[in-house]
Formats: sequence, structure tokens, C-alpha cells
Amino acid sequence: GFNSNESSATYFILIGLPGLEEVQFWLAFPLCSLYLIAVLGNLTIIYIVRTEHSLHEPMYIFLCMLSGLDILISTSSMPKMMAIFWFNSTTIQFDACLVQMFAIHSLSGMESTVLLAMAFDRYVAICHPLRHATVLTLPRVAKIGMAAVVRGAVLMAPLPVFIKRLPFCRSNILSHSYCLHQDVMKLACADIRVNIIYGLIVIISAIGLDSLLISFSYLLILKTVLGLTREAQAKAFGTCVSHVCAVFIFYVPFIGLSMVHRFSKRRDSLLPVIMANIYLLVPPVLNPIVYGVKTKEIRQRILRLFLVTTHTSDH
Repeated sequence: GFNSNESSATYFILIGLPGLEEVQFWLAFPLCSLYLIAVLGNLTIIYIVRTEHSLHEPMYIFLCMLSGLDILISTSSMPKMMAIFWFNSTTIQFDACLVQMFAIHSLSGMESTVLLAMAFDRYVAICHPLRHATVLTLPRVAKIGMAAVVRGAVLMAPLPVFIKRLPFCRSNILSHSYCLHQDVMKLACADIRVNIIYGLIVIISAIGLDSLLISFSYLLILKTVLGLTREAQAKAFGTCVSHVCAVFIFYVPFIGLSMVHRFSKRRDSLLPVIMANIYLLVPPVLNPIVYGVKTKEIRQRILRLFLVTTHTSDH
């Protein structure tokens, strides 16, 4: 999609999985089922927390936010990916690409903020249990949720602008199954230093800062927990385990993907592509499972939900 007079792309081509074009039709089936599991799992969590009044606590409300973001993150990329794999629909309009890129990056920023809020909630609950109810009131939790959305959107607002100002004259073939900033900017035939610096600033001020603060809150939690009785220790660790899992599930693929992009020189390498797909699919699939297995209250509700549905279908 090049106009000879103004060297700019009107559309991009998404390869899917470079080198695996023959098998990606079949690979789409497990990917699609993972996507459906992610959506169903996260909707189940949202439904359970909404309908169960005893779960109207900050921890579970933040979990609902996380589930909502996970649904949006996987939905911003998966349907188009399925279209590439199944119907060979590889083109994406320039503006659609910008929208997808903005959605994926801003939702990731929001998710990072929510994970930080959850760490703060655990910190207050364990280190200052008597103040928990007054510090994390429901209106305040709602405000934190709004702040997460605003922060993610504001941090990424310059992104489409920075991409739109670039001329594209090399190629319009992207190495991923969806639009990523790192991927698109490499196709520009102009100086992309501004984009690189902006990308680094965003990663440091969002992901870097958040993961640092989360680690710090867990150091404080650990310090407090070590002073408790065995029983209280077990209980405190129990409420943190699922959040720690969620943190690792989100940050490890994210940081891995950023590293691979920074240091991988080959355009056709499969590693970044696979990591990018893991990053958008694995957290949404695993989060509900981790919380469903590790959180007693949610586990009981899920079992009850399924027992009720199987019970009614038997009659």
C-alpha cells in the first residue's frame, strides 16, 4: 500500500507466524480455544464477584478490573489473529493498526497499575490491618480503577501521533500477528530515535516503576509476616500467593518481549512473535485459573456455580 508521491503506508501486512504459514491454520484452533477459555474464565470471575456480596472487598474488586482488562487485551488481538490464520486476511489498514496498537499498549499499562493497586491492598491488609477498611473504601477503590484507566490512556496517547508522523517507504510487512509499536516503528524510513526514547520512558515510568513498587510492598509484607505466628503467616501468605503469581504471569512475558525486541536483529525470527502471542494470551488464561484455584472464596463459588448448572441440567 504505497503511494509513489508520498512515501507512506496506507495499510500493513501482518504475517502471522513467519515460517509456519503451512501449519498456522491448525495452530489457530488451540489459540482460539485458549482465547475462549480466557474470556469465559474472566467473565466467570466478574460474575461471581458481582453477585456474591461477601466478595465486595477491595481485593476482589481489583481482581474484577484485572479480569475485565484481560478480556479486552486478548480481544484486541485475537479475532484479527484468527482471521489471519484461518482466512489469510493479512492486511490491516494503517488507522486500524494504530487503534489496535494503542489498545494493546494502553491496556497493558492499565493492567500494570491494577497489579500495583492489588499489591498496595495486600500491603495495607497485612501491615496495617486495622486501617484497611478506612484506607481502601469502595469509592477509593473505584477512584484507583479510574486512575489506572486514565494513566494507561494518557501514557499511550502520544503513541499514534509519534507513529503517524513517520514516513514509511521500506516495506509494510510486520513481523507479528498484531500491531506492536516496536514492530511498526522499525519499518519507518526516518529517524525513529523519538519513538525509541518515548518507548523507553513509557516502559520505565509504567512497568519499571510499578514492578519496583510491587517488589517494595512485598518486602514490607514479608517483614511484617515474619513477625506473625505460624498460623497467621500461612493465612497471610495464602492471600498473597495468587497475586504474586499474577504479577509474574504479567511481567515476565512483558519484560522478555521488550528485551527480545531491543536485542533481536533478525526481522524474520519466530521468538518475538511467539513471545508476543504468549504475552497477550497467557495472562488472561492463567489469571482466572490461579485465582480460582488459590482463593478459597472464589473456588467455592465456582464449584457451587457448576454444581447448580449441572444439577438443573440433570432434571
